Amino acid sequence: MKVSVYKKSWPIRGHFTISRGSKTQADTLIVQLEQDGAIGRGECVPYARYDESIESVEKQIHVVTAALESGLSRESLQDLLPSGAARNAIDCAMWDLECKLNHQTIWERAHHSASSVVTAFTLSLDTPEKMEAAAKENAQRPLLKLKLGGAGDLARVQAVRHGAPNARIILDANEAWTREDYQLLVPELVKLDVDMIEQPFPAGDDALLETLERPIPICADESCHDRSSLPQLTNRYDMINIKTDKTGGLTEALALKKAALAAGFEVMVGCMLSSSLSMAPAFVVAQDVAVVDLDGPLLLSEDIEHGFTFEDNVMLPFTPQLWG
Repeated sequence: MKVSVYKKSWPIRGHFTISRGSKTQADTLIVQLEQDGAIGRGECVPYARYDESIESVEKQIHVVTAALESGLSRESLQDLLPSGAARNAIDCAMWDLECKLNHQTIWERAHHSASSVVTAFTLSLDTPEKMEAAAKENAQRPLLKLKLGGAGDLARVQAVRHGAPNARIILDANEAWTREDYQLLVPELVKLDVDMIEQPFPAGDDALLETLERPIPICADESCHDRSSLPQLTNRYDMINIKTDKTGGLTEALALKKAALAAGFEVMVGCMLSSSLSMAPAFVVAQDVAVVDLDGPLLLSEDIEHGFTFEDNVMLPFTPQLWG
């Protein structure tokens, strides 16, 4: 086994802004595993919100390189590294390599079927005027996801609804709301026909949701990483957002999906801002879920080779040349 790790920066169309800041490029790490002439790849996005950086994640990967070269199994990897970006890149590269070595597609290996999915399209946090303009440009898309930030959020949603009157709308507050924000906003958001609200409060304030009405389904993002998160979400959230960078790869993502559905949660599958290489494992998890948000490649001005094809807002199954 030969292990390679390299950094890739993907330019963003314009800029991408959420409540925690703005950026013009997506910085990722790609792990490449080579064995018997076959190559498996996995991509991850180190995320500062979870105390990760390119440097820290690369160090985590190098710590287990010798074990990988000596034949570490994907099952053993789950105990060797915690959930997070480093394990995600390695785990996904291992799945890809397994497929190549066994001459199987990921659908055969994971015992899943492949179907096209409709993905949300994200509108970056901005002024109401600019978000309305963006909504008009994308009004034909069936599902819009709005990044919000607290003050001025109602005006933003009203503007987007005006710009895209027929689109379904979901919101992502990225932990920016207070209890007062929630109580003031939610009745108005019901009138605006909002479908779902993602992570309104900071992860440590989840208990607030036990004391508040939820006429709009609430989805846990920063509060849900892997299966160990689920017990704390009961009676607080209606849905969870599964991201492979949080679960630490496809292996745990599939296990989390099964456990969440069994526990009565609806499932959303999301992504960090990255290339189609990151979207491919998530696309496997995204089969037959309530909400799909895998629009990362649509927000970039450059994508990896053999990336996803999007037709009429539909994300088509990927080819083995990309992954799996």
